[in-house]
Amino acid sequence: MVVDKDKYLKLLSKQYSTIADTVTEIINLEAIMNLPKATEHFISDLHGEYDAVQHVLRNGSGNIKEKIREIFQGRLSTREMNQLATIVYYPEEKVDLIVSELTSREEIEEFYTLTVTRITELCAFVVSKYTRSKVRKALPPDYAYIIEELLFKDTIMSNKEHYYDKIINTVISLNRGKQLIAAFAHVIQRLVVDHIHVVGDIYDRGPYPDKIIDTLMDGHELDIQWGNHDVLWMGAASGSAACMANVIRISARYDNLEIIEDAYGISLRPLMTFSEMVYPEDRYEPFLPKVNPDSDDEIYQEEIRQIAKMNQAISIIQFKLEGAIIQRHPEFEMEASLLLDKINHDEGTVTIDGKVYPLRCDYFPTIDPNDPYALTEEEKLVVNRLMEGFLNSERLHKHVQFLYSKGSLYLKYNDNLLFHGCVPINDDLTFMEMIIHNKKYKGKALLDEYEDILRKGYLNREAGSDNNRYLDYVWYQWEGKASSLFGKDKMTTFERLYVEDKATHI
Repeated sequence: MVVDKDKYLKLLSKQYSTIADTVTEIINLEAIMNLPKATEHFISDLHGEYDAVQHVLRNGSGNIKEKIREIFQGRLSTREMNQLATIVYYPEEKVDLIVSELTSREEIEEFYTLTVTRITELCAFVVSKYTRSKVRKALPPDYAYIIEELLFKDTIMSNKEHYYDKIINTVISLNRGKQLIAAFAHVIQRLVVDHIHVVGDIYDRGPYPDKIIDTLMDGHELDIQWGNHDVLWMGAASGSAACMANVIRISARYDNLEIIEDAYGISLRPLMTFSEMVYPEDRYEPFLPKVNPDSDDEIYQEEIRQIAKMNQAISIIQFKLEGAIIQRHPEFEMEASLLLDKINHDEGTVTIDGKVYPLRCDYFPTIDPNDPYALTEEEKLVVNRLMEGFLNSERLHKHVQFLYSKGSLYLKYNDNLLFHGCVPINDDLTFMEMIIHNKKYKGKALLDEYEDILRKGYLNREAGSDNNRYLDYVWYQWEGKASSLFGKDKMTTFERLYVEDKATHI
């Protein structure tokens, strides 16, 4: 095979204007290839649990404590090593606690001197596998000069020891010891793990997915493989009413409507007002959120009642919206999920897979038995007003755009194939086919087409109903059997809410 060197030289010349620049970059890249392999960190199913995620990121899944043992085993006691680890995890809080227990200025200065010396040694060990250029980029601007001087000090020239000691002593004398320790801790947390893989499901259940995304946006090198709960929020931000209804229902179910109202500034008042007007009877037990039901607080109980009614109202709206999608797309093969037309309103029963079951709640004031999947005019108004909120939430779109910029349905990284969920296959282990816009896809091509649809759905979010050609398939990722994010035959939300028999919940 003949290599066209001129072609490559022309390409190089666009980035590197001289031979010296080109040679320098080649030397740099060759050297980097011989550095120790950097640590990768895999996390998944975060589900809004901000405190837990913060702790995992701060301690590098135990990696920091392991490095402390490598350096200080035999030099420090177990108590001292554990104390240093906690300082790295939570520098401001731990330093304040320790200093508050010291009784003299001399003790405080000794603590700061020892801690700065030890954390400098730990940081130097952590960053040893990286180039100086990469380390510099991770340094906090306020203390970059000091940290760089201490990290890369000349261990051969012993006559500079007084210089380094003076740096530390001056920092302490200016009462900036805690801040320097915190800056070192930040660098260690940032570089003890070189790259984070977030393998899906940042959203739902837990209270603070927005804070998790804010943390991930703060300088970490990372990639994200979207999970089914992430896609729900992405779909809602793209204008999918069905995805939006699921987002609200799940948030209500876990008593977590604050993520919608407080974190993203989306008013749920239209839904609350509608649910109070249309569902006045206290027949909402299946819709109670997952909280302590035994509280004696009357205000708390009233709030729970409101949330349950909102859950009841949005659930019916969701089933109607999903029913319309399923009816538009026979290729989804989801007719078994169409249950509103299987309700016997006179008998208070529902027929599922040919078997009749009694309903736990038979109150359906907005369902027309002759057209069960049609939204009432009031429901349409609620959906439209809620959708305006999702389409216009600046902070939500900042986060969703981050998910799109750093994310994908799957990723090949260092010879690992990363994805959340599954690769859809048939019982005979062949790839499951899916028809999208009259064309069949399977395997890698199917996931590529799904990702293309997800991106186009968001880019065309202002197109209204014309965007359904993409948004219907975005919703399908949530509960379609050929979705790589679902991995099941059927979502049984209706059955879990309305039918006691757990056999129907599978």
